[in-house]
Amino acid sequence: MGTLSDLLGLAQQRAQDRKLPYQGALTPQEAWQVWQAAPGAKLVDVRTRAEWDWVGHIPGAVEIEWNTWPGAQPNPNFLTQLRQQVDPEALVLFVCRSGIRSDAAARAASGAGYNNCYNVLEGFEGDKDANGQRGKVGGWRHAGLPWHQG
Repeated sequence: MGTLSDLLGLAQQRAQDRKLPYQGALTPQEAWQVWQAAPGAKLVDVRTRAEWDWVGHIPGAVEIEWNTWPGAQPNPNFLTQLRQQVDPEALVLFVCRSGIRSDAAARAASGAGYNNCYNVLEGFEGDKDANGQRGKVGGWRHAGLPWHQG
């Protein structure tokens, strides 16, 4: 387990390597460590209400849909809801199912004046395995980090 500055430095190097327009990218384990160590840090779960209800919640996360359920339409109020719940000065970690929507959310938040945005790589469920199932390869749950169902 590295120090907060070591973890953020690694995340920022990943962002530079991948030419990301936001501060950095963290593995789930790194994101958990940063969330615990950085004062005022927020974890924003951008999955849908259905995913929170059926797949699981991360205790203490701010839940704001990137796409609405049902219909999977972009949430037109995402940035408004983010501003209502998360200080623009905060270190903000974005997580979704696999890291795709959270990347988009981190990009949007950065463009809206949030200067300390990080994407959680692998997301909550990780990548699909050889059988096309999630939850067995990477991700928040697979890393054994806190979550609960229902």
